[in-house]
Amino acid sequence: MKIICIGRNYAKHIEELGSERPEEPVFFLKPDSAILPKKMPFFIPDFSEEIHYEVEVLVKINKVGKHISKKFAHKYYDEIGLGIDFTARDVQRKCKEKGLPWEKAKAFDGSAVVGEFLAKESIGDLQDLSFSLQKNEAIVQEGNTNRMLWGIDELISYVSQYLTLKKGDVIFTGTPAGVGKVQENDVLIGELNGIKNFEVKIK
Repeated sequence: MKIICIGRNYAKHIEELGSERPEEPVFFLKPDSAILPKKMPFFIPDFSEEIHYEVEVLVKINKVGKHISKKFAHKYYDEIGLGIDFTARDVQRKCKEKGLPWEKAKAFDGSAVVGEFLAKESIGDLQDLSFSLQKNEAIVQEGNTNRMLWGIDELISYVSQYLTLKKGDVIFTGTPAGVGKVQENDVLIGELNGIKNFEVKIK
């Protein structure tokens, strides 16, 4: 399986990082080794002084697809979840400054938290899903899928023009504003439509 991450899909997050608003979706990949094992803490890697959390709605692909039309994209997933795209922001910044790829800032071991997946029929309108991230019981990120620049079906259609989507692949659909640094002993809790979806301790 592969993890496909969408970047710059919420306008306010683009603004907070001082990035340019894209004309089409931006995506990058994480390997399956990036998935943080269930119930395991996240250990801050020694190569970064600035690991940021980025909470995101996740989509799990349920069958093989290529060149998927937007109108048929809904047939390629039946589960929605929540997760974190951990980012070594200092490493990413240095790579960007030199015009280099920045997989080592995004794709390192444990950099992808994947919470519980839920049947999409059980969570209401997918174009109006609220989600949030708490750090030490204080809300640090709040988002809603209605603020996405590109919705779930648009993303599936777009990505499938370049990559064959396979059963079990997970799409991280982008993060809203409010990203920030984690520190040792932090506790991160993600909620999807007001229901706890995951909890991660930082070590």
